[in-house]
Amino acid sequence: MNYGNLFKIAIRAIFANKMRSFLTALGIIIGVASVITMLAIGQGSKKSIQANIAEMGSNMIMISPGADMRGGVRQDASSMETLKMDDYNAIKNDCDYISAISPTVTSSGQWIYGNNNTPSSIYGVNQDYLTIRQLTVEDGEMFTDTDIKAASKVCILGQTVVDNLFPDGSDPIGKVVRFGTIPFRVIGVLKKKGYNSMGMDQDDLVLAPYTSVMKRILAQTYLGGITCSAITEDLTDKATEQITQILRRDHKLKDATDTAKADDDDFNIRSQEELSSMMNSTTDMMTILLGCVAGISLIVGGIGIMNIMYVSVTERTREIGLRMSVGARGIDILNQFLIEAILLSVTGGIIGVLLGVGASYAVNLIAHWPISIQLWSIIMSFAVCTFTGVFFGWYPAKKAAQLDPIEAIRYE
Repeated sequence: MNYGNLFKIAIRAIFANKMRSFLTALGIIIGVASVITMLAIGQGSKKSIQANIAEMGSNMIMISPGADMRGGVRQDASSMETLKMDDYNAIKNDCDYISAISPTVTSSGQWIYGNNNTPSSIYGVNQDYLTIRQLTVEDGEMFTDTDIKAASKVCILGQTVVDNLFPDGSDPIGKVVRFGTIPFRVIGVLKKKGYNSMGMDQDDLVLAPYTSVMKRILAQTYLGGITCSAITEDLTDKATEQITQILRRDHKLKDATDTAKADDDDFNIRSQEELSSMMNSTTDMMTILLGCVAGISLIVGGIGIMNIMYVSVTERTREIGLRMSVGARGIDILNQFLIEAILLSVTGGIIGVLLGVGASYAVNLIAHWPISIQLWSIIMSFAVCTFTGVFFGWYPAKKAAQLDPIEAIRYE
């Protein structure tokens, strides 16, 4: 018996029980659609996080004062005063792997203009901070080196602060706003960036010369941190190592020797690459988890195929006996039922792929979740459902092929 005839017999058997065949394939349909949709959501979230981190500066390196946290509490207050302007200058002059660097000091408080006020943070930085954080001054201008040297009371507002202080839409350039009781003249407005993947408003900030924040607001001589940017993302690790060496040298920290234990760092260095790697591993884990949960329905669908094929073998025992009595071999019977099982799973897989792609776009359209449909997820789902049809259809088909023709004909 050739495969063309076996295929026709399998098609007739499936259409003879349309509803039962559809319900059998439904498990595969739901399984494949679920796997594709869940993987699309997982991969979409991963790409969204990567894009947001890239917007913040994928090669950004953040240096903060103090040793590592112990039990969630710093050892003493002086550990927060370990970064000085000398450290900033040393890194700027001696580090070969950075393209931009800025001191940072921050303070939070109330911004006031007329009858309007809003809570926000002021960041004391220099001009390089725009490059590092990929910020752009949309209106007005950036403060200059002269403003930094003179600790001028000038600032650049983020769009959220502008909207809250100037709800009538008036131009804030040239206006004087107050941070608590300290007046600042607005010289620029940052281009809007929106929210990042962690729900933080990237426009709720104010930039000012770091000298102004240190002298006029915080009254301190130490830095809150140093932010810099590696020349390329690949050089981030080398930049981090060199910065560590420079700071340990300038802070006179002892390295390990045979007779002495090395001093702990009195600073922390974190890179966006580190954050990106951590977020990627988290999203990958969640994607795998979602895929495994959805994949369970594929197994359930396969069990459904096995169950129905067992029923089909039982119902068609006399038919099997007649076919074998007129010359059909066991391998022909095996192929007949195996083709039937594969047809059910492959048809279900095709419908599941279409449904999964449609469901993914529906999730993006209705829930506005980021999605990314990967070709490999479609191929993998389809391959798994085909394997499921073969695996779960083989045993019932083998049972049919091993029936004794005489006993099969006598079966009632």
